[in-house]
Amino acid sequence: MIQMLQEAVQCLCVARYGCPPPGIEPGAAGQTCPRPVGTRRSTGTRRSTGTRRRLLALCAALTVTAGAFAQAGTGPEQAAPGAVRRITPDEAVDLAIRNNLSLESARITLDTKRRKSDLVWNQFLPALDVRGTLARDNKASSASGSAPVEKLPLNSLFPSGLLPEGTPDIYGVTTYSVEAPQWHVLGSFSASLNLSAAMGAGIQAIKRDYQTGLLTFDKAKIQTERDVRKAYYQMLLAQENVALLRESVAAAGRQVDMAQANYRAGRAPQLTLLQAQVAAENLKPTMDQTENGLKLAMAKFASDLGLPYDTQFELVPAEDDMNFIPVDLAELISKASSNKPDILELKQSILAAQTSRKAQVLQLRTPYLNLGWGLSPAFTGDPFKDGWGDKDMWRDSGTFSISVGMNLNSLFAFTKEGQGLKDLDANIRNLTIGLAQTIRGTELEVYNTVLTLEKIRITTEAQSRTVDMAAQSYRLTEEAYRAGLSDLDQVRSAQLELNKAKLGILEQHFNYLTSLIDLEYSLGVPFGTLSSSGLKSAGGAK
Repeated sequence: MIQMLQEAVQCLCVARYGCPPPGIEPGAAGQTCPRPVGTRRSTGTRRSTGTRRRLLALCAALTVTAGAFAQAGTGPEQAAPGAVRRITPDEAVDLAIRNNLSLESARITLDTKRRKSDLVWNQFLPALDVRGTLARDNKASSASGSAPVEKLPLNSLFPSGLLPEGTPDIYGVTTYSVEAPQWHVLGSFSASLNLSAAMGAGIQAIKRDYQTGLLTFDKAKIQTERDVRKAYYQMLLAQENVALLRESVAAAGRQVDMAQANYRAGRAPQLTLLQAQVAAENLKPTMDQTENGLKLAMAKFASDLGLPYDTQFELVPAEDDMNFIPVDLAELISKASSNKPDILELKQSILAAQTSRKAQVLQLRTPYLNLGWGLSPAFTGDPFKDGWGDKDMWRDSGTFSISVGMNLNSLFAFTKEGQGLKDLDANIRNLTIGLAQTIRGTELEVYNTVLTLEKIRITTEAQSRTVDMAAQSYRLTEEAYRAGLSDLDQVRSAQLELNKAKLGILEQHFNYLTSLIDLEYSLGVPFGTLSSSGLKSAGGAK
């Protein structure tokens, strides 16, 4: 769309004034304008020089705006299709932490626990409930009774003095019967608050759960960083392997040329030429398979970083120097047993489980206090005939209560509540056993890693000499073959040994680096603490 805007601006300016807008060369857009340069409308008057300048300035402004849109649309994480993106291990880690879907899920879980921890005080809020009810009786009912009528003045009926002084007037009584309304309107509002000794422990349990969530999220981030760094160096190794295969393909091509020259000169039979051609062709499927493996690794790497699967990467060039660092096995095991993310998470989980059990015990085995208040207004008239504003039609009733109680089931082990406490105890024991197993496994893991590092050091020193000797052997064998003094099998054998030696030293370099990364994870130290000093950079033997 932006390119179309730039092309439209160019065509407009060229069609109107015979020149492109400032900053664009004629034909730079790669499109043909709809009106040829130099044509004008036959009607109308010629624009003045000032008008032309103003419109040219407008074209230039539109061009600059289109360029700004184009630059804004290409951010640091938006590469043009087919472009190669240069990336370092640290940049890859930053992208993975921001975009990795697994981490995003862990981040949502942590946010949920953080929200619960921030609002833990809400358990001191009373439970409020309000409701209204419109009810109808299934059968009509009536009300009956006696009611007084007008009073009878006795003193006025009898002569004065006949009745004792102070004789009261009498009232007549009559019976009545009315039909009660079948429809009723009822309302209710209630508030209740439970207080117990378990509330403090419950707050602490929620805080512990949030702290456990922090450690779990940190462990997920550290694991993601470890996996991204190891994948990065695995791709570097794969690239070096591809480079070695390309060298082999090039060497096979040279052998075909030499075999053809020797065949033409009569120093080699046609069979030797055919063998060289077959060997060269056999390398192509291997080359294709290795390149496809590298492409798949890059696609998975891009997916882990939250980038399109077809993103092409340019990895940081690697050097050959490797500096072996001294390690103290006892010190490493001691640090790993207390600082490994997995161990820290398990320790925090045990503390959280113990706090939860304490809160459960206090809730089940200590008394609780309940404060309640309720209001229940009722309309005594017919809601469809009588006026709701008549206060005499309303009857108000409400209560305030204070209750003290205690759960007795938890006092018996065979009840559901008692068995729930047993289950919590068993869970704590399982977590404790899991912690002990993880510590022992970490000790063995560190021990194995240290042995691997020492083995790589010894192997690398031996293979470094092997690469030099294999390179010299291959060079001499190739010279002899060129002179007709060696056959093709000897050349291929020398080349195979050289490639094996180069690939072996490459694998040792990268294995050493990835082992250091695993060791850093086990020790709980930032990545690069050992690997940056232990290996300046891993690279291929040239």
